[in-house]
Amino acid sequence: MTQTDRQAQLFSIKLAALVRDHSGDLRGGGSDAPDVGAISTPGMQTGKLGMFGRGAALTRGPDAWVLVEEYPTRGLGPALAWARQQQRATLNVLAEQSTGVLTRQAQHFREPPTVWHVEGRVLFPAIPEPFSVSPAVSIEHESMLRLIVAGGAVPSVEHGVLAGEVAGLEVCRVVTDRYTGEVRLEVGVGAHDREAFQIIHGDKPPVEALAGVVQAVAPHRLPHASPHPLNRLAPERLLRWELMTDPSLVGLSMLSPAEPPFPRPNLKDPFPAVAVGATAAGNPVVVVCSVGVDLDVVPFAADARAFLGLDRADLLLAMPSRDAHEVTLDLASRLKYPARIVAVDL
Repeated sequence: MTQTDRQAQLFSIKLAALVRDHSGDLRGGGSDAPDVGAISTPGMQTGKLGMFGRGAALTRGPDAWVLVEEYPTRGLGPALAWARQQQRATLNVLAEQSTGVLTRQAQHFREPPTVWHVEGRVLFPAIPEPFSVSPAVSIEHESMLRLIVAGGAVPSVEHGVLAGEVAGLEVCRVVTDRYTGEVRLEVGVGAHDREAFQIIHGDKPPVEALAGVVQAVAPHRLPHASPHPLNRLAPERLLRWELMTDPSLVGLSMLSPAEPPFPRPNLKDPFPAVAVGATAAGNPVVVVCSVGVDLDVVPFAADARAFLGLDRADLLLAMPSRDAHEVTLDLASRLKYPARIVAVDL
């Protein structure tokens, strides 16, 4: 048995114990017994959920119970998809962290699942967490804006972080040294690349260093560029950049980037890109870009719309046609204010 299998088994045992303590014995047979073979990890059921974190799930009568152990802020969609696959009308989502975010996301659906906060062996009804206010970029960090522009990158601000991008890919970031308090522009694609670049090319002027990176990255972020690691990173943001270049691809007259409801953790993991646009008539539209079958894109997108204060605005999910999975279509239709999927094949 591999370490992953052992961990999955431990999660399943943990979930069974939590449900038993909360609702009664799972071994007694009859209608209260879990379905045969129902205890499993969501990833094993769908083959698509490993990137959203490992957990466990079981069915009990008409109910589905899903334990989200890792990266819970992106676990609601996979849980909904699992319950749908099992044809269970009622879904209970359990987590030890971020249950306030999960509850907030759940409330965007006409028939919201119940979210439980796990505290030891006890389940408590989770309380919706209000959106956090994004911090402003400090004056010291904002002073680096001219360097980003001079180096050929496009400035980007999300949740108080000032960075520079090339066709949606972050190539630099303004940081404050944790030890010296020095504010500097770090160049590179992602945290590890920035650290390595600083060690190897630390004596190179920031503008010159950034210009070199921009020149190296740009050809790989063009439409129809040959496959390369640089165009496999942040494909959602690349799609957003392409739509901002031509908003008519999604039927809009203008489109600009917008902050997500919470910060993305890194450049490697899939994370939808948010934008705000307008129709020719001036009606606001929220566009959320996704690449790959992302089972959590619907809860995320509905949360993004609410975060932007546009709760009832049209919500478009832009993605390649191959990624418009029937589960995504179904979840989009189950929102209080349904979303519409727009296939974009560039």
